Amino acid sequence: MSEENKHRATAAAILPLVGGAANVTSVAHCMTRLRLGLRDRSLVQEEALTALPAVMGVVDDDTYQIVLGPGAVARVTPEFEALVAAERAAAPERPAAPAAPAGGSDPVSAEELAAQGDALRAERKARNATPFKLFLRRIANIFVPLIPALIGCGIIAGLNGLLVNLGRLPGLTPALAAIASGFMALIAVFVGYNTAKEFGGTPILGGAVASIIVYAKVADVEAFGQHLSPGQGGVLGALAAACLGVYVEKRCRRWVPESVDVLVTPTVTVLVSGLATLFGLMFLAGEVSSWIGDAADWLLAHGGAGAGLLLGGLFLPLVMLGLHQALIPIHTTLIEGAGFTVLLPILAMAGAGQVGAALAIYLRLSRNTSIRTTIKSALWPGFLGVGEPLIYGVSLPLGRPFVTACAGGAFGGAFVGLFNQLGTDVGSTAIGPSGWALFPLLDGSHGLARTIAVYAAGLLVGYVAGFVATYWFGFTKTMLAELNVAPDAPAPASPAPVATEERVRERV
Repeated sequence: MSEENKHRATAAAILPLVGGAANVTSVAHCMTRLRLGLRDRSLVQEEALTALPAVMGVVDDDTYQIVLGPGAVARVTPEFEALVAAERAAAPERPAAPAAPAGGSDPVSAEELAAQGDALRAERKARNATPFKLFLRRIANIFVPLIPALIGCGIIAGLNGLLVNLGRLPGLTPALAAIASGFMALIAVFVGYNTAKEFGGTPILGGAVASIIVYAKVADVEAFGQHLSPGQGGVLGALAAACLGVYVEKRCRRWVPESVDVLVTPTVTVLVSGLATLFGLMFLAGEVSSWIGDAADWLLAHGGAGAGLLLGGLFLPLVMLGLHQALIPIHTTLIEGAGFTVLLPILAMAGAGQVGAALAIYLRLSRNTSIRTTIKSALWPGFLGVGEPLIYGVSLPLGRPFVTACAGGAFGGAFVGLFNQLGTDVGSTAIGPSGWALFPLLDGSHGLARTIAVYAAGLLVGYVAGFVATYWFGFTKTMLAELNVAPDAPAPASPAPVATEERVRERV
């Protein structure tokens, strides 16, 4: 089967399992996930969906997210959109197909763990629907579409740096530098465009206001007793400027007569927001951006190992709470200022802990072929930084192994943080990838070879620490008696209770 036919087949298999085209309200994708807006999530046949070979896992959040992995999701999404459009055109009135009734499952099988993961996701989603966390998701929606360009330009920048260091192809390296730097020079414009789009304004007006920040002639403007610099305030200034533009635009739409709206509203929006940006927001956002960079440098220079321990150990719980989205503009600000973010390689150690924990679970539950099969299918995506299948399908439902996996991430983060403290910065020129997929994006203060060596050693520490912690402390005797049996073996004398977070805490 050709690649095109394979992705079309995947899309065709997914569509009926999410309730058909009539149940789909929106389609989008990020780096690894197909994100669907669904009218009725009870129509999703999740057990059959997760059984598809191309599906690595699902996440039930503000959108229904199907994990397909990097590369595949960008090819499946347009096929899925085409199928949705075709089905709606053929039978727009057809109701969505009902979900198949869920059957029973063995209490110690991978299906049981998946059910427990589903219950935990539902509880987490209910807790995460707070105004603050919903706001963070909107901020993430602004920056996530920029990730492919950040990755592509970051890899080109790394290749260019390698060629420069080796003294190779001197006629090509200036061109590669221009290709790699062009997007970052104008990233504020894209942030402004996405901000206006996300908050209900006219996207091009958001981009127009944000473009003021990168215009070279802003150096002639004086604010707060000093001349501005092109790019001052960066993505934070663009975010604030576009938000102000949306507010001004909405006020104008409310009061300006329709006959002159097309002339007055864009003019007033750009003028008012532009003046506020030049004489206030650029300076203030520049100060905040500088503070973020200085704070990150100070944190890792003075408490690198301890900071790495906390960041690596707590990152996955932050993801569970939806608070990790607050880090996206911080990463982008660091990349814009220093050329790389020193936080991402430390946070990537959380995935290494999960991989190490999964290997330990695989050995400890030697008789449970169902769970071992799940681990085998999810392990390689885990090495590449796609951790959802391991988290939601294995470690989180088991409870205690999730905690020991976080411990592995903490040790890996402490290792990388220690080298930052000793003066060897380990950074990433883009956000999004993790695990082995982060190697092409690495950059640092002491050459690429040392940066790669430290990051690779950090991953190894995370793998080993996650494995050791889970193998020796990840299971109680009761858990082993309950879980380390073949799927077709008789259930334990005491039946497994319904999956809740209280049950997970009991296992911890």
